[in-house]
Amino acid sequence: MTELSGRAANRADIIARAEAEMTRMGVDQAFIDRLVDTFYGRIQQHPNLGPVFEARLSGRWPEHMVKMKSFWSSIAFKTGAYGGKPVQAHHGVEGMAEELFGQWLHLFALTLRDIGASPAAGDWFINSAERIARSLVLSLFYNPALDDPNRQPQPPAN
Repeated sequence: MTELSGRAANRADIIARAEAEMTRMGVDQAFIDRLVDTFYGRIQQHPNLGPVFEARLSGRWPEHMVKMKSFWSSIAFKTGAYGGKPVQAHHGVEGMAEELFGQWLHLFALTLRDIGASPAAGDWFINSAERIARSLVLSLFYNPALDDPNRQPQPPAN
C-alpha cells in the first residue's frame, strides 16, 4: 500500500467512525440543518447578539447559513469539507465582545435542548461549541504580554 492510499484509507475510516458515532447519537444532516436554522433564527432575535450578527451579515444571511451548516457538518462527520477561516471571519467585527461568547453558548445549549437533541448529542455539540468559543476568545481577545511578569504593575516602593 502506498503512503497516499494508506492516508485515504485512514481518512475514510475516520469519517466512517464519525458517521457511526453521530448516527448513534441521532445526528444526521437534517439534525444539523435544524440546529443551525433554529439557532441562527434565535440569534437574529437576541437583544445583544442579534445586532452584532446583523451588522456583519445584513443581506448575507442565506450564505452564512449554508456556511454554518457546512461547518457543523464538517466537524460532526470529520469530513474536512469546511474551508473557512473562523478567526479571520470574527476579527474586527463591530460590537464583538468577549462576554458575548457566553451568551452565544447559552443560546446554543438552549437550542440543543429545545430541538430535542439526545443527551449524548447535546453534550457532544456543546463541548465542541465551548472549544470553538475558547479558541476564538483566545485568538480575538487574549494578549500574552499581559501575562508577562515583567509587565505587571509593581507595588510602590516604601
